[in-house]
Amino acid sequence: MLPRKHVLVVEDDPDLARVLTRAFRARRLEAVSVRDPDEAIAAARQQPPDYAILDLRLGERSGLALIRPLKAINPATRVLVLTGYASIATAVDSIKLGACHYMAKPAYIDEIIRALGLEDGSTANEGTAVPEGKRGFGDLEWKHIQHTLRRHGGNISATARVLGMHRRTLQRKLTAQGKEMVEAVRQRASRRRVPPSTEG
Repeated sequence: MLPRKHVLVVEDDPDLARVLTRAFRARRLEAVSVRDPDEAIAAARQQPPDYAILDLRLGERSGLALIRPLKAINPATRVLVLTGYASIATAVDSIKLGACHYMAKPAYIDEIIRALGLEDGSTANEGTAVPEGKRGFGDLEWKHIQHTLRRHGGNISATARVLGMHRRTLQRKLTAQGKEMVEAVRQRASRRRVPPSTEG
């Protein structure tokens, strides 16, 4: 039996890290998650990863600074950068530094699997339900946004600063999510309606 491929997840949001590691493990990959660059290097030295998922922002530090050290440990490591603060500049920097892919949150597990070139049958989740494996980061991100917004009394500018995104980006997310919620409520209401009786 071939040894399992190893995935290193570097993500400081514990909810997102948990979703990712569970999904990779369900696809018969070895996966560990760490929260900061120092832990990432230590984990990579202990077990050089075949794949690495890096959050762009790790507290006050940048996940981009990990690309070259990880590639030095294992030049074959395929690195994917995930970010909630996407820009052309950081996308270009990621690829220049050696990342194979750059993806904006919310992203779905299947999209990440394809981006890493793992869509072959060896990692398929055959016959096993993975409740979180197919779920995107959208639900978790929305909960996090709501929590932060409440903490700042509904102040969008303050919330955007804490989340590390532009105010306009946050407004777009809130508007889009609001429309989806309204549509979901309408659909639920229409399903509950009882057709009028045609009997006289």
